[in-house]
Amino acid sequence: MVTKKERLEQLSRVRLFEGLNGADLRHIVNVSGVVHHEAGKTIIKEGDSGVGFELILEGEVRVARKGRTVARLGAGDFFGEMALIDEGPRTASIIATSDVTTVGIASWDFKPLVKNRPGMAWALLVHLTKRLRDEQSAQDAARA
Repeated sequence: MVTKKERLEQLSRVRLFEGLNGADLRHIVNVSGVVHHEAGKTIIKEGDSGVGFELILEGEVRVARKGRTVARLGAGDFFGEMALIDEGPRTASIIATSDVTTVGIASWDFKPLVKNRPGMAWALLVHLTKRLRDEQSAQDAARA
């Protein structure tokens, strides 16, 4: 069983939540849950609507775009952060390559927190902007 204290410790290490104060992190922990996925399960299917974020506590997943593996993620990595904001279509599939335990946060639980905490919203904007810049730099490098 993963305690709230353990979830708090793990979430505090996530780049997405850098700069958040302890109170904001505790609010996130309070709306989070622990999710277990069996090896071989497709956790997220590319193109489906997104409804939340998951931080991997144990296990490994494969990230696939158009059926091609583009990354592998393990403990401390996360996916679904864009779904916390817009519930838009998933940009990749996530497949459990082992049994996986995650901390999950649903968008409908997360949105009220962000709306009432401007510091939390700013931290998300900074992270997502950095991610967009990194992606653009990678695309530019691939074209060169």
